[in-house]
Amino acid sequence: MANMNPKRNGMPTQDASVRAHNFDEVALGYSEETAIDEANRCLNCKNMPCVSGCPVKIQIPEFIGKIKEGDFEAAYQIITKSSSLPAVCGRVCPQETQCESKCVRGIKGESVGIGRLERFVADWHNTFCTEEPTRPESNGHKVAIVGSGPSGLTCAGDLAKKGYEVTVYEALHTAGGVLVYGIPEFRLPKRIVAQEVETLKKLGVTIETNIVIGKTLTVDELFDMGYEAVFIGSGAGLPNFMGIPGESLNGVYSANEFLTRSNLMKSYRDNPETPIMKGGQVAVVGGGNVAMDAARTALRLGAEKVYIVYRRSMEELPARREEVEHAKEEGIIFNLLCNPVEILGKNGFVSGITCVRMELGEPDERGRRRPIEIPNSEFTMDVDTVIMSIGTSPNPLIKSTTEGLEVNRRGGIVVNEDGLTSRHGVYAGGDAVTGAATVISAMGAGKTAAQAIDKALS
Repeated sequence: MANMNPKRNGMPTQDASVRAHNFDEVALGYSEETAIDEANRCLNCKNMPCVSGCPVKIQIPEFIGKIKEGDFEAAYQIITKSSSLPAVCGRVCPQETQCESKCVRGIKGESVGIGRLERFVADWHNTFCTEEPTRPESNGHKVAIVGSGPSGLTCAGDLAKKGYEVTVYEALHTAGGVLVYGIPEFRLPKRIVAQEVETLKKLGVTIETNIVIGKTLTVDELFDMGYEAVFIGSGAGLPNFMGIPGESLNGVYSANEFLTRSNLMKSYRDNPETPIMKGGQVAVVGGGNVAMDAARTALRLGAEKVYIVYRRSMEELPARREEVEHAKEEGIIFNLLCNPVEILGKNGFVSGITCVRMELGEPDERGRRRPIEIPNSEFTMDVDTVIMSIGTSPNPLIKSTTEGLEVNRRGGIVVNEDGLTSRHGVYAGGDAVTGAATVISAMGAGKTAAQAIDKALS
């Protein structure tokens, strides 16, 4: 029976006063009854507008239809025809600006909770299904994947399903890329990523860790090893800074370093080998999802106060609304319409940050109102730690060691609509091409490249 409630089913969460002090997952997931009730809000539109908003083109009404019937495993199989990482996507994709933004139910109410249903289906499968995936017969072709983030894993999964012998080369000691070093445990538990990676291994994907392409091996050497195509999904791990005085002080981190220390190096433990701030007052500069992750992580590490310092207003904040609301509930302080101009120090350590007030002017080329400094509006915040979260760029290592690979002025690898670079047989996608973007857009690029590689080699 159709559920015409204009509001979606809420997502159960840990109480804010409790979760602010632990790294357990904040969102607890739908029950079977709630998932079926939410699925019954779907109108099964004939033209399926939600699918047009999905970068990997999951057949959304079809998998939701199976949830309505209570056939959760069938729903999972439908999703995995298009996505190699359903448990990840259900948690971290910005569905509100993609598939859910196209949902007809959103015209006069709230859209169907597509992401929450995808998460439910993936978690149900991982909990109850014991059947091993069938490994396809080899087609005799070999492909190398550089990087085990969302674009690399997606490309690897799609090619493995077609019988390709795929090897993924990862620079770090754990597979998952930004999914393990960049996204905190309370948003994306590492066991979820490990399960997704294990599924790909069972399909025949080989994962080689601690290998830095461009240093341990070059792209040219991969071709010498018999690979017929190479996909570069090395991400954008080079942090950006503002270039203001004081950025070299002790206590200044890039968000990339800060989150990697916490997520991958486990610096939150007692007596860690890789230390990190614990306690004090923290300013996080930036307003994206990474800034929210860094701020909420700092809080869990024992910070007394954590500030988001962002030069635009709440309406322009690029982070997901859900993450912003969670941050507010946990006590993160939003200091908006201000911009840092200097980080202050004492004895080589951070002692404060000087900011100026901003106001919003005319929209820029992307439609966002341009921030303008208000004269004589300087003020100082007393903080012990500053975390810069103003974006990242692709690491230049691969470009500098790969002849004939064209990059743009921002360091992103230049590709055509199929993900093919200026170098024959070399494809690229995700943040290595676009700079820091979303998990699902990187997955879409990996899927596009896999289709192009298959077409070229088969």
